[in-house]
Amino acid sequence: MAKKFSGGMGGNMGNMMKQVQKMQQDMGKVQAELEEKQVEATSGGGAVTVIATGKKNILSIKIKPEVVDEDDIEMLEDLILAAVNEALRSADEMVNNEMSKITGGMNLPKGLF
Repeated sequence: MAKKFSGGMGGNMGNMMKQVQKMQQDMGKVQAELEEKQVEATSGGGAVTVIATGKKNILSIKIKPEVVDEDDIEMLEDLILAAVNEALRSADEMVNNEMSKITGGMNLPKGLF
């Protein structure tokens, strides 16, 4: 004879689903806000400045004229690369901080939300 499951987990599962839906809504809001939030990174003591969004879109790259040396383009390329990588790292950090506020620091699998 098969046993029926009753009570117990039903109410808890409903509450959990509501919490997950709320978390999804909150994450959607944060993701929209991150499109507007910006991070700034510099390299070479401020010689190159990069501004990016939380969605990792590079908005601007500013280069101080005194750093431009046509005999050493490689150094300028390295400064730009360093500033861009730092801006993207800062954007990741900002995203992780904002998302951990919603998830309470839980380590959720990528793509869950």
